[in-house]
Amino acid sequence: MSHDSQELDSYRPRRRRRWTYVLIASLGVAGIAFASDHQDTPEVELSPRMDINDVYAFPGSTPDRTVLVLTTSSPITPAQGASATFDPNLLYQLKIDNTGDAIEDRVIQFTFRGTGTDQTVEMRGPVAPPMIGTRTSVADVQPTISGSTNAPLQANGVQLFAGLRDDPFFLDLEQVFRILPDRRPVTGALSQLPDAPSASGFRPAGQAVDYLRGLNTLAFVVELPTTMLTQGGTPKFGVWGTISR
Repeated sequence: MSHDSQELDSYRPRRRRRWTYVLIASLGVAGIAFASDHQDTPEVELSPRMDINDVYAFPGSTPDRTVLVLTTSSPITPAQGASATFDPNLLYQLKIDNTGDAIEDRVIQFTFRGTGTDQTVEMRGPVAPPMIGTRTSVADVQPTISGSTNAPLQANGVQLFAGLRDDPFFLDLEQVFRILPDRRPVTGALSQLPDAPSASGFRPAGQAVDYLRGLNTLAFVVELPTTMLTQGGTPKFGVWGTISR
């Protein structure tokens, strides 16, 4: 089973910076975690629909609701947008630990039917995971919500959008690859950047270039009652994303 996972112990995000930081805020406990995973291995570079970009968590439209976001497949150029759809052979998941043991207690699963403009999404959960760890399967329950991609959906107290969105992450990617030349992609213009051993940090704000500006990502945006995430546990929870096949 091929598998990409990006973890984030969070409850509330901070303002975007060159790296995304996330504030852990619950019961008076606070901390910071890194939260970016764009094109982190050669395998997902060659299989972009398996590439997790970022996971976000922040308060919803009312105090008793939470928004979770999982982005994948960035960067998608405007020219590619019309044909950018989720892979119906993959299982996309948000996993929630609400007992503090770093093991998922609840999962939200997304699966797809078809491709192109007629693609539909099915969301299951939050439910107890049918399997834990790196092995997984689709929960044997009816979808919580389903419908067309690239359209707002609402059912059972849950709101969902699954589709194309502008990538909110700010990243001076050229400078990243000057700092970490071994992480350059194996194809494309960025693979030709010369080594710069003297590069030891990011460029000043006025000189930094947002490589992702104007580029898109495929995103899952879910707003739901927070109690659906904390059920059976505590008010503090961790969340991470996985993509499996």
